[in-house]
Amino acid sequence: MADTIDKPEKKKKKHAAAPLYGLKPAVVHAVVQAARAGQAKQVRRLIHPLHHSDIADLLERLPSDVRYRAVDYSRRTLPPEVLPELDDAVRDEVLEILEPRQVAAAVSDLSTDDAVEILEDLDHATRQEILTEVEPEDRRLIEDSLSYPDDSAGRLMQRESVAVAQNWTVGEVIDHMRESAELPDDFYDIFVVDGRSRALVGSLPLNKLLRTGRPVRIAAIMDRDITIIPATMDQEDVAILFRDRDLVSAPVVDDDNRLVGMITVDDVVDVIDEEAEEDLLKLSGVSETDFYQDMLQTTRRRCSWLGINLLTA
Repeated sequence: MADTIDKPEKKKKKHAAAPLYGLKPAVVHAVVQAARAGQAKQVRRLIHPLHHSDIADLLERLPSDVRYRAVDYSRRTLPPEVLPELDDAVRDEVLEILEPRQVAAAVSDLSTDDAVEILEDLDHATRQEILTEVEPEDRRLIEDSLSYPDDSAGRLMQRESVAVAQNWTVGEVIDHMRESAELPDDFYDIFVVDGRSRALVGSLPLNKLLRTGRPVRIAAIMDRDITIIPATMDQEDVAILFRDRDLVSAPVVDDDNRLVGMITVDDVVDVIDEEAEEDLLKLSGVSETDFYQDMLQTTRRRCSWLGINLLTA
């Protein structure tokens, strides 16, 4: 009987567990190498294809000296959406590198809530220098939002929303939205206001509008029992309200119940993230500025602090 020859088993290919999305360590390393070698074109080539959230992640991971070069090299091509994604300490560094007119151009391309997040922590003189480069109407909306207390719904909201009168028909609302150049980038509800006072009287989910015939009046299909957020409400309370009531968006009103803006769930997620990060940093005894400094410098500082505690224990 002939000996049988076992066929060698095919080796299974090993695939690296690379995430479908997110910033790869190899990209960070390549940017560091290119920036320190003064290769501006290569830095731009590496950064350009990244999603704006990944660019923000990249800038936060870079050492300060490399971050400066990366921003300086890509200042003309840096997407405006990167700025509100950055943590405060890193954003402050980036804003110092950019010229006021470049920040103004970025602010003008963003919704008011993102523009306010970028500008609110700047000193008055720097903020005004940037705002003078912004179109008057956009500047007015931003300044109105900045007039509300810190950490209030008024600071969190975006001023862009869709507001219609209750005597309009569905067809008129659809035509209005098609012709308007000022629609928010993302919205889920249409807010119904009194034609004279602009007082909020109801809301209408976008999907309900699109499923209703054109001749129907808005007053006949709008929701009158809605969750309204005062502009002075604390942002943490807003987040709790969104969580408890499973809200996707909500109107913001002033003391006279007039519609002044809206808050969407993505804004609330940012609040939750910021609060969680603050709590974590407090527990670890590290400030936000420390967190983004060079690792060696931060480690030395923490070790010195821990050494003192051990000696005095």
